[in-house]
Amino acid sequence: MTFRSLLRWTAPLALAVFALNATAQTTLRIGFQKSASLLTLQKSNGSLEKKLAPLGATVKWVEFPAGPQLLEGLNLGAVDVGFVGEAPPIFAQAAGAKFVYIGFDPAAPEAEAIVVPKGSAIKSVAELKGRKVALNKGSNVHYLLVKALEKNGLKFTDVQAVYLPPADARAAFERGAVDAWVIWDPFLAAVEKQSGARLLQDGRGIVNNYAYYLAERGFAAKHPQLVQALFEDTQAQAVALKANIKAAAAVIAPLQGLEPEVVEKSLQRYEFGVKPLTPAVAAEQQKIADTFHALGLIPKPIRVADALPGSATVAEAAR
Repeated sequence: MTFRSLLRWTAPLALAVFALNATAQTTLRIGFQKSASLLTLQKSNGSLEKKLAPLGATVKWVEFPAGPQLLEGLNLGAVDVGFVGEAPPIFAQAAGAKFVYIGFDPAAPEAEAIVVPKGSAIKSVAELKGRKVALNKGSNVHYLLVKALEKNGLKFTDVQAVYLPPADARAAFERGAVDAWVIWDPFLAAVEKQSGARLLQDGRGIVNNYAYYLAERGFAAKHPQLVQALFEDTQAQAVALKANIKAAAAVIAPLQGLEPEVVEKSLQRYEFGVKPLTPAVAAEQQKIADTFHALGLIPKPIRVADALPGSATVAEAAR
């Protein structure tokens, strides 16, 4: 057989193998919120794409306005991995969503707070009784409001909860349609600087304000190497961000539509660096679930353990 005839015989096979490899390429679809500064930075600098390229994987970033919407996208199969606050996974699990906790960020209690307008006569959380309080339903601030009211001898039903996403809540807050707003950074830092909003109570001494990385159960079981690569890149970018917050804020600010000083302030209130879930952190998440069920905010009790790696529920989904 001549070289030319050999080439004629092998070329179609080579093309077929190439096509098969191209078809088999995996795309990691990440659900994120623009307020998630570290992920916004990763999306901007392309570090994750470079990290996944040797594994034959690409990245697709899917933006959501808040955690509950992101969890809905995860449950519907629109994304494979998402990053949210404490409360959204509780509501999602109670609604039957199928996901698994794969990691968490350290506590950041100062990064969420109850604020009132600059000239408000309200001086304490106790004075919120009977008042209109804006919040994003099912977000991490939902739990902050519940616990802050409880600490001051009030029940959740003692205030008029007005459920609005961040942009609509800020508009309502600034025109005086609500008396207070419970919100997280960087929206918190923005309204403090731009509107002179006064901090009534942040999460210190009340809540942990962890953030969680979640994955669709089947994806987490089938692609552990992609999850590991995501976490390695996230950790590297977290170290770089904390080493030079000012430089990171300059990159992130235009992407979030905020001033660098606002973003810098919000970055200072977060501790970045993903870690595997510990039993202690899972127990704290269970406390939130139990609190929400006792208040009638979720229709049935849930076991956070059912959504942890290695649980029987997750193992069955993987099979």
